[in-house]
Amino acid sequence: MSSRPRVLVTGGAGYIGSHAAVALHKAGFMPVLLDNLSNANRTAVEGVRQLCDEPDLPFHEVDVQDASGLREVFEYHQKFGHAIAGILHFAAFKAVGESVAQPARYAANNVGGLGTLLDVADAFNVRNVVFSSSCTVYGEPETVPVDESTPFQDAESPYGWTKQACERVLTDHAATHPDHRIALLRYFNPIGAHPSARIGEWPLGVPNNLVPFLTQTVAGMRESLTVFGGDYPTPDGTCIRDYLHVMDLAEAHVAALRWCMDTQSKGPVVRAFNLGTGQGASVLEVIQGFERATGLAVPHHIGPRREGDVVAIWANPDRAKTELNWVASRDLETCLADAWRWQERLKKG
Repeated sequence: MSSRPRVLVTGGAGYIGSHAAVALHKAGFMPVLLDNLSNANRTAVEGVRQLCDEPDLPFHEVDVQDASGLREVFEYHQKFGHAIAGILHFAAFKAVGESVAQPARYAANNVGGLGTLLDVADAFNVRNVVFSSSCTVYGEPETVPVDESTPFQDAESPYGWTKQACERVLTDHAATHPDHRIALLRYFNPIGAHPSARIGEWPLGVPNNLVPFLTQTVAGMRESLTVFGGDYPTPDGTCIRDYLHVMDLAEAHVAALRWCMDTQSKGPVVRAFNLGTGQGASVLEVIQGFERATGLAVPHHIGPRREGDVVAIWANPDRAKTELNWVASRDLETCLADAWRWQERLKKG
């Protein structure tokens, strides 16, 4: 078996987890994918294996709320002399609108699942954790861009609340585990796909995020893209977000893991990092960017506002640049061109 350090990637068959796994492998680690496949597709596992040229890259179909199943995963790798060295934790429900309708389900899965994972990881002395947080922890910020010291406002959705709660759990956990290192990655809006189009965002059912709905509309799978609200206090009336390429985001997770594993560092046990481009784009600007990148028109219309949406937010990513040596390098049109290439591959089967 490979001697690469093993890193557990929960939600490893999901959109961001699968891309992070590829970035991990390129950086010299062996990703161990774990996913219950409730909102993912096994095809992503095969895509990761192909991109890594690892036909036997480990995959475990386990839910993070299943303590006994998690223990079996850790025991399996330990038995063969390849103990898990770190965790990238992505496994969570993530749809803002759905969380408004199902808040208890989101709390149980997102917060409860993290607690179960930490308990099991403790039993196997795993000290390095990179947590998939979100800019939703800031709520509706009073000023933008936001940096890591920006005070949390009331979360605009139950999803956002679960991310706030998980950060608090991890901060409290770190207070009693001074030998641990925990990176809280507050990322903004990942879009795009791997440039090979082997993996990408593959939502089950109707997409909850802008770009997959946009690409499905252009592909003829949806009649029209609904822009949720055209009367916000922004230059064109639509919400503003900080969109970054999923591979930029994946590479940031590798940088954060290396920060966790840096035994020479005397820095804090737990540290938050904003991951974004530092620039905001409105929904209409994304539509226009897609049309420039592909030459294709996007059928769209303005609909009512969607409950739980923040008006405008984008990142100040200076801390990640200074402490992780990471910056987002791919522009919006590259993101959208890669997303469309992925959608074309899906359409062709």
